[in-house]
Amino acid sequence: MTEIERFPGKARGRCRAVAHGNLVWSVATGPGASVAEQTRTTLEALEANLKEAGSGKDRILEAVVYLADMATKAEMDAVWCDWIPEVGWPCRACVGAPLAPGDLVEIKVTALR
Repeated sequence: MTEIERFPGKARGRCRAVAHGNLVWSVATGPGASVAEQTRTTLEALEANLKEAGSGKDRILEAVVYLADMATKAEMDAVWCDWIPEVGWPCRACVGAPLAPGDLVEIKVTALR
């Protein structure tokens, strides 16, 4: 049986990444005053999480982007499209959701190792 690898974060009660077999799940938020800044720092954190778990942004299968305000989707999209590799885009959904105070964006991904 393949073991579950857990990559703890700073928040109590959850991990920033979990890996099992050839799959990695990761979630992140990031600091910043705008949706663009938070998206950029969130994607940097996700990339670091994936790398530590033996994956990378070019291996993402699925992404779910949570936005505190769907009116900021274009701002987030601009940063996302600059970050994600041109070849092999993942399946992605964008959802409006109430987030923790100060958070404007949160992103969860599933990737292959």
